[in-house]
Amino acid sequence: MSGAPTALRRAAVIVALASVMGPGVLPATRAGAETTPADRAILDAQRSLRRYPADATAHYRLGDAYIRKARETGDAAYFMRAEAALRTSLTLAPRHGGATRHLAYVRYSVHDFAAAAALATTAVELDPSDGHAYGILGDAKLEIGNYDEAEAAYRRMLERQTDLHAWGRLAGLRSIRGEPGDAIAMLGRAVDEGKASRRPPESIAWAQWQLGTEHLALGDTKAAEARYLESLATSPGYHRALAGLAQIRAAQQRYGDAVDLLQRAIAVVPLPDYVAALGDLHARMGRADAAARQYELVEYIGRLSELNRVLYNRELAYFYADHDRRLDRALALARQELEVRRDVYAYDVLAWALYKNGELGEARAAIAEALRLGTRDARLFFHAGMIHLGLGERDAGRAYLRRALATNPHFHLWHAEHARRLLADGR
Repeated sequence: MSGAPTALRRAAVIVALASVMGPGVLPATRAGAETTPADRAILDAQRSLRRYPADATAHYRLGDAYIRKARETGDAAYFMRAEAALRTSLTLAPRHGGATRHLAYVRYSVHDFAAAAALATTAVELDPSDGHAYGILGDAKLEIGNYDEAEAAYRRMLERQTDLHAWGRLAGLRSIRGEPGDAIAMLGRAVDEGKASRRPPESIAWAQWQLGTEHLALGDTKAAEARYLESLATSPGYHRALAGLAQIRAAQQRYGDAVDLLQRAIAVVPLPDYVAALGDLHARMGRADAAARQYELVEYIGRLSELNRVLYNRELAYFYADHDRRLDRALALARQELEVRRDVYAYDVLAWALYKNGELGEARAAIAEALRLGTRDARLFFHAGMIHLGLGERDAGRAYLRRALATNPHFHLWHAEHARRLLADGR
């Protein structure tokens, strides 16, 4: 079912990883990979389709299995295979509500938020009892900054199903609105429901990872570490939990352990932010050449395919701005991102790129938009502090830097130290 271009792109990533990470940390090949429930579901659907190629439900099941594989591995190429299967299902059965909903999720996952919202709306019309369709509608609205509409959709989802997915989505919105206590409580309910209802391990592991991330955002490394370890116990090798635990180890100054964890995460899926974090760790440990190779790999991954150039604009913009590389490109990517996403982080990355390019007036306006919901994120506060200091607004700048460190003293390997130095220097 997979095409040659996908195989070639994956091979190119494996070669690039081998050149910068050495042996023993490469992604598992299909022949040597452990079979997962998603793999078995893919094979079952393919067998069914060989017997009944015009079975719309079998095409839907194949699309569903590919989505599960994409979530499991973080490999976005599976979303493209899912889309092909789902569109075939809808050709055979145009009013298939499940296939419509799943296609909405695929379009959301590849950042086509307008199409995702339209398809989710259609899925709701086909089946008003489908809570998951409301969930995807809310996700799309959230990404374009329509937070009230997102909450309304999530509430409708919750009216229909009080499951892990509903609580997890509403928790994310609560976090953005600056209500981390509510977010943590909701994620706890999500984990409990997932275990009680025997949800797929990846779904439970995601909720545990997200719970850890909420604790880490508040500087509670002990609670975050416990949740990340629980996530890994639920789904061994889960790349998000590995990367989260690497942040904890870096905060504990256990840099070698952090490197190992990030290498394991990258072996599952080479996401640009994982590779950038690995480069930062090498730089911290005085390994300039190793850091440079990781930074080169970040850019390579970002331009590897047309899909990557859509999915990773935000990550690349942050990477360039954080590392003072290609600052004009950082600003172009941030502006491009704002054309399709208008959430608080789209405005934050724009503000940071504007600041790094010396456009301080525009940066102040953008960071004000990023902060307007009261999101409690130390990175936002740090960026605000640097922008206000750049404008000569010393009191406001120092207040934001203090707020960043009070929120999470480990928010960034370099920026947290920089904030402390600026405050100590009396700037």
